[in-house]
Amino acid sequence: MQPETLWLRQVVASLGVSALSLRKGGVLAARNRGLSGEGQSRILSPAGARSVDVTMEYSPPAHQNLMSKPILYIGMDVHADSISIAIAEPERKGEVRLYGKISSDLHSVEKLVRKLGHPGKELRVCYEAGPCGFVLARYLLKMKICCTVVAPSLTPKGKGDKIKTDRRDALMLARLHRAGELTAVHIPDAQDEAIRDVCRARTDAVGDLRRVRHQLKFFLLRNGYRYSESTAWSEAHMRYLRELSLPLPAMKIVLEEYLQAIDGAKERIERLEVHMGELLENWSQAPVVRSLMGLKGFRLVAAMIMVSELGDIHRFKSPTQLMAYLGLVPGESSSGGTRRVGSLTKSGNGHLRWLLNECAQHYRLPPKVSTDLSKRQLAIAKLHRDEVKKISWKCQNRLHEKGRKLAARLKLRQKVQIALARELCGFVWSVMRVVQPQPTPKA
Repeated sequence: MQPETLWLRQVVASLGVSALSLRKGGVLAARNRGLSGEGQSRILSPAGARSVDVTMEYSPPAHQNLMSKPILYIGMDVHADSISIAIAEPERKGEVRLYGKISSDLHSVEKLVRKLGHPGKELRVCYEAGPCGFVLARYLLKMKICCTVVAPSLTPKGKGDKIKTDRRDALMLARLHRAGELTAVHIPDAQDEAIRDVCRARTDAVGDLRRVRHQLKFFLLRNGYRYSESTAWSEAHMRYLRELSLPLPAMKIVLEEYLQAIDGAKERIERLEVHMGELLENWSQAPVVRSLMGLKGFRLVAAMIMVSELGDIHRFKSPTQLMAYLGLVPGESSSGGTRRVGSLTKSGNGHLRWLLNECAQHYRLPPKVSTDLSKRQLAIAKLHRDEVKKISWKCQNRLHEKGRKLAARLKLRQKVQIALARELCGFVWSVMRVVQPQPTPKA
């Protein structure tokens, strides 16, 4: 090694430069791990014969980003009239403090985030899903603030913690959010949530109709009137009720009110179904709904309810995840070498679990592409039609054969029905994954 080069390495080492290389033409390059920027300087060797060009290049360490913003973790305990705020510092053992309580209106929330340093600081907000919905989350996301809506049932809680207040809840959310121990729920698009509300309103109307019918039936039974025919609530049954002669005027008033309530509930259901068909035309998920209608047992109402409730199907990496989300998998209590499998977990969305159970009843019949099913499959986009028809036919054969084998083993009808619903859930996942586009990642 030349004396000049040896001397230059000693000078560069004294400057804290970690890497040095000799380039052609006598140019030396060095890299510093702790500084940023680059520059070039001329250093005169001790001999003074010639100067050497040294190029200094600095790069920050991998774990350090000099342009990153300071982070604050914010936990919110949201109520209809107020929001309790807690703040956690980013360090593992950093301070977790109560900020205070503000009004629940969006203007107060905007003033809060500005006061906390947004956009100069990176705010990571979380609150539990509840009756206040996703309005707050969408507002914060629109302001480019990271907001997570967490599942209350999956929030870690101590078994001996018997005190619950707004202050404690906010502090707990901020601390757990910093630790990454919270489970986020899907935040639907505003249009998707509106469609879901229409579908749920139709389900509520069906529930109201069922309750009014039961009330009328029990009223007549208390007074000694019983409809003996098998076709309950058919046109013949309604004609019988309208022609029924009761001895007292008060009883006639009650009967008439119940009949009007039944007619009103029926009209309400019909109106909502018409609105659902109209809204489908301009909905972004319309191709997914029409493809799902290509399965046996799914028509407009069932398909729209399924798609509006599930939202983005790509958040479920496998059919088993969707089955577990709908509570269609058995519970388990195993320890050591002992494995105990119990009844269904029945967690998640009970409405979809009931819907799949109803749709699965169609697969007890032999596989067949009926005229109505063929028309629904023709409405599927050509790009996905063949694939959906293939999945639909495979679904019919698989579920019918499974139901036949379970029935031959003398399994209970309810268990057979749930097994078919679980299998149908997997085919619903397949169809939606084929048609529904991958969501674009948010910046």
